[in-house]
Amino acid sequence: MSELVIKGLKVSVESEDTQKEILRGVDLTIRSGEVHAIMGPNGSGKSTLAYAVAGHPKYTIDSGEITLDGEDVLEMTVDERARAGLFLAMQYPVEIPGVSVSNFLRTSITAIRGEAPKLRDWLKEMKSAMSEIGMDPQFSERNVNEGFSGGEKKRHEILQLELLKPKIAVLDETDSGLDVDALRIVSEGINRTVERNNTGVLLITHYTRILRYVKPDKVSVFVDGKVIETGGQELAEELETNGYVKFTKAAASV
Repeated sequence: MSELVIKGLKVSVESEDTQKEILRGVDLTIRSGEVHAIMGPNGSGKSTLAYAVAGHPKYTIDSGEITLDGEDVLEMTVDERARAGLFLAMQYPVEIPGVSVSNFLRTSITAIRGEAPKLRDWLKEMKSAMSEIGMDPQFSERNVNEGFSGGEKKRHEILQLELLKPKIAVLDETDSGLDVDALRIVSEGINRTVERNNTGVLLITHYTRILRYVKPDKVSVFVDGKVIETGGQELAEELETNGYVKFTKAAASV
């Protein structure tokens, strides 16, 4: 069992020559085999949380701690966090011209496992994973995300997730911009990763539609850089019906 523990996390970002506080004391625990959904309005700090966990240099950790299986994540470099078992699926995946999907994935696998997989075994493993998420094998020879549609970029993120088998995956609005078919395929990939690899998932989203396919063990409402309330699937259904007004009012009164 792995466990990502976030305690009292406060994070700021430089804005117009001043430090603007974004996260105001976040406490969260994500465990192996569990899906913890984070929902909240735009600007509430959800993506800041994802990037702080991953180690984005733009964000300053003012106080608090992040540990993975008792190890201090904040003392790790970005690549050390990845090798330790953390994974980030970005809301807007970047293009990497000149680097094929196959080479990118094999290099990543080599860094995680400590040795390069045998080419024949690797090709079989990659093609099998691509088939499960409905990706044409020819995508393996294309440059990473270059010319990919939004749905193709998100499928590629899930392909990475399934092949790298992280301990904890932070998925930042993986459902953003997906049509119904792509949403179903991406959701099935997340579910397979949880079931097969016992990966813990922190699923950041605005909408409940992905939670019809990926059933969360916990749902937390994020407002103004803080967790306002945590519950189960019923909390997501309440948000679907009534929106965030109740929770934004509660945050404003604190």
